[in-house]
Amino acid sequence: MVKIVGIGGSLRAGSYSQMALRLAIQRVEALGAEVEILDLREMHLPFCDGGDEYPDYPDVKRLQDAVSSADGLILATPEYHGSVSGVLKNALDLMSFDQLSGKVAGLISVLGGQTNSNALNDLRVILRWVHAWVIPEQVAIGQAWKAFSPEGKLLDEKLSQRFDQFAQSLVDNSRKLRGVN
Repeated sequence: MVKIVGIGGSLRAGSYSQMALRLAIQRVEALGAEVEILDLREMHLPFCDGGDEYPDYPDVKRLQDAVSSADGLILATPEYHGSVSGVLKNALDLMSFDQLSGKVAGLISVLGGQTNSNALNDLRVILRWVHAWVIPEQVAIGQAWKAFSPEGKLLDEKLSQRFDQFAQSLVDNSRKLRGVN
């Protein structure tokens, strides 16, 4: 069974990025994947200082171990000032090739304004650098405040279909590239 770990790059209560991550995780789980969400809002992580060990921060090891044991990742980020959130970038910086190389990743960005791909493109560069494989399907949700119902459900059927395609691609490619059934 393929294992997928989701990480949301927003610390805000009521975060649309976290809503999008949960939707993607649900769809991946419905396809038979084992899933885990690492909620950075609940983890105590230091700023990365370039060191190899963070003995005073057990959540760094928890992050690294969860990603190490995963076949694939879902990274969901708000787009802040045209790029990835600092919280998500820091979490990625606390890992290395040991955890990220060879992982299959699916990317989601959430924006308050018009949809664009800046954060997604930046994440692709970061993940390519650590030898991860990013699936071609990606989800960018512009004007997020209009995309979700108060219960956190998607209001646009085409966007919902994109999440289905995203989930299918992530599971299929994780199985193929990681050699997992």
